[in-house]
Amino acid sequence: MGAILCLVSAACFGAMAVFGKLAYAAGVTPQTLLLIRFGLAAVTLGLVLAVARRPVTAPRRTLAAAFGMGAIGYAAQASLFFAALERMDASLLSLILYTYPLFVTVGAVLLGRDRLTRARAAALLAASAGTLLVLLGAGTGHLDRGGVVLGFGAALTYTVYILVADHILRDLPPLLLTGLVMAGAATTFTVQALVTGGVRTDFAAAGWRWLIAIALISTVLAILTFFAGLRRTGPSTAAILSTFEPVVTTILAAATLGENPTAPQIAGGLLIILAAALLHLRTKPSKVALGNRTRNAETRS
Repeated sequence: MGAILCLVSAACFGAMAVFGKLAYAAGVTPQTLLLIRFGLAAVTLGLVLAVARRPVTAPRRTLAAAFGMGAIGYAAQASLFFAALERMDASLLSLILYTYPLFVTVGAVLLGRDRLTRARAAALLAASAGTLLVLLGAGTGHLDRGGVVLGFGAALTYTVYILVADHILRDLPPLLLTGLVMAGAATTFTVQALVTGGVRTDFAAAGWRWLIAIALISTVLAILTFFAGLRRTGPSTAAILSTFEPVVTTILAAATLGENPTAPQIAGGLLIILAAALLHLRTKPSKVALGNRTRNAETRS
């Protein structure tokens, strides 16, 4: 189930770059996109939490940390990503961003949270090679140096964000964590808008359609399923499965932006799917590991 949730999340995130390009074409600015994205997402998740009526039992320190993840970590990653998207092709940006699975895997191993098993190493290599094939086949635009710096900044920021999220998930359910992250990010961009004099809303009506799609599909649904999948699989597996995202981006870009998949892209997509299957069929955890997970789940509940 964890692997499926991660793949659903990757599909939702994969649509975001295309939605963003379409929003830019409608006249939406990056600052406006970010404020409306996180503001709408925060309101939506607040309503969901209100309906769920689940008691909050986590310490205030943990709640503040989750809020800070959004206000600092996720806000920074999103700002870097959409600033880079203005300056370079979505496919090239995705190629740079998808160096983060390697960073996450190395970080998780160094922190002692995961083991670099043979199956995981093979899956990481296959997924990385597949991502390169998919995205190099689509990278026809001018390579903007500033965009490259912003893209690598987004990848490194996202790496830290995932590793911190994996730690905080021990004390918070995914729904509450996502709501706090969205509220934190929305607060950051609201303050930014107040300081800079507000945001522009004089864009074409079609821009609202893409903003809503980014907020509900590529933010709320994407993050909820990612956190839920991360909780079940661990940071390395979740990050590797998330490399399914560029496959979705490529397909949607071909359908909406006129980018035609090439033979290398198809081969890369097959490699990524193979990596997902390899992870899904990996050896089942030991009884000791299952016992530890059960105790952790009981503690969280």
